[in-house]
Amino acid sequence: MGTAAGALRLPGLHGYAVEFSPYWPGRVACAASPCHVLLCFAGLGCGTLAVLEQNEAGIVLLRSFDWNDGLFDVTWSENNEHVLITSSGDGSLQIWDTAKTKGPLQVYKEHAQEAYSVDWSQTRGEHLVVSGSWDQTAKLWDPAVGKSLCTFKGHEGVIYSTIWSPHIPGCFASASGDQTLRVWDVKAPGVKLVIPAHQAEILSCDWCKYDENLLVTGAVDCSLKGWDLRNIRQPVFVLLGHTYAIRRVKFSPFHATLLASCSYDFTVRFWDFSKPNPLLETVEHHTEFTCGLDLSLHNRGQV
Repeated sequence: MGTAAGALRLPGLHGYAVEFSPYWPGRVACAASPCHVLLCFAGLGCGTLAVLEQNEAGIVLLRSFDWNDGLFDVTWSENNEHVLITSSGDGSLQIWDTAKTKGPLQVYKEHAQEAYSVDWSQTRGEHLVVSGSWDQTAKLWDPAVGKSLCTFKGHEGVIYSTIWSPHIPGCFASASGDQTLRVWDVKAPGVKLVIPAHQAEILSCDWCKYDENLLVTGAVDCSLKGWDLRNIRQPVFVLLGHTYAIRRVKFSPFHATLLASCSYDFTVRFWDFSKPNPLLETVEHHTEFTCGLDLSLHNRGQV
């Protein structure tokens, strides 16, 4: 895992999120914003959706699309290999088709503040998208419909992460600056479960691919915590090692107890929470805040 297979620089841009294509091995989407955060939040810089591919020559840029504000997250469609959705600093979501030279196909603007998170449901029989915003709401979307289907309220701080359950249809989790992890059911009006997971802002969460009751959170307190939804009084594991806020955490699609995290300490770390010494490896290839992270569904060692 520790060997960098390639690097590509996007001049003037900072990558906020990356996601492997569920269809194309080695293809990655990156949501990027201006390097200078003040330009981004003042609306003076353009964000970019970059579609990258790894081949024998390294990492190459296949296509890029610009938006008039910073892009903070990206998710691939689960029913069309060319379609992506990004979320932006102007509160909007954009639908892009990488088979077309121009875009976006559609823009949804309902959030009152930055749309910081977006995710496409992976469970069979539904094509739903969830977004999370600094306006403290999450919204449910059907990409075929021009407006949101529902708005979820309850968080008392910025929502940094919204992630669908890979097991339970219509169920998603959200992580917030209000220090809670919350679980929602799109068929119910209110929050299903509230977990006071950290005594600090929670920037990321993810579901275990092998256990429908297990989630992990990563927070500004530099810790990762595992939560069993059947007993939320204590975390099932706590992982320590990062020296600054944890920006993103992802469970492995191949191993039930393996996960990866990235941080403002410039590192990516790999963990196995079943082991007495859970930290497997620390990778220090980056020279700036490490914000985006994903694990390939196609290749076991590709991160």
